[in-house]
Amino acid sequence: MKRNIVIAVVTAAALVGGGTATALAVAGDDDSTSVTRTDDDRDDRGEDRSDDRDGDDDDGGVTAAEAITAALKHTPGTAVSAELDDGSWEVDVLAEGDTWHTVRIAPDSGKVLGAQKDDEDDAAEVRAALKGASVTAEDAAKAAAAKGTVVSVDLDDDGGDKGWEAETRASGGDARDWNVDPKTASVTPDRDDD
Repeated sequence: MKRNIVIAVVTAAALVGGGTATALAVAGDDDSTSVTRTDDDRDDRGEDRSDDRDGDDDDGGVTAAEAITAALKHTPGTAVSAELDDGSWEVDVLAEGDTWHTVRIAPDSGKVLGAQKDDEDDAAEVRAALKGASVTAEDAAKAAAAKGTVVSVDLDDDGGDKGWEAETRASGGDARDWNVDPKTASVTPDRDDD
């Protein structure tokens, strides 16, 4: 009986929500277990994540590149930085009309935790630093990931060496700073890194 109720509820939810769902009911001696799978159990590539219910990747969480992608889906524009800070990814986005936003992303699931409009006035400098660049913040994060787990990526729009800066942590916890070329995505050690 419980199985029929579970299937009926899941079917109704799928019809009302317009999505697809699958239910599995398993009856035991003293209890029954119900598992409901929805479209949310598949990631953006269509891969099944049902055995990864907390949203973590095999390496332990949402990468910098994935956090940037999630932030840009929520707030379209140009991602200028991403930093794992105070238990969440904080992604700064320069939107249309030179409006700044900070989008917070959960590091374990990639869900948007919140967004706020910021009062920044350096949009012209940022746009000038990005002029002619073909490498995005997401690209820079992916390139730097070959050196370790990226915990921050930021546009350096000061001085003559305009480009992306990334910080990685090795499995032992050692932090390293890297420069990512804004045109080629080549990763080199930061000269100022101790």
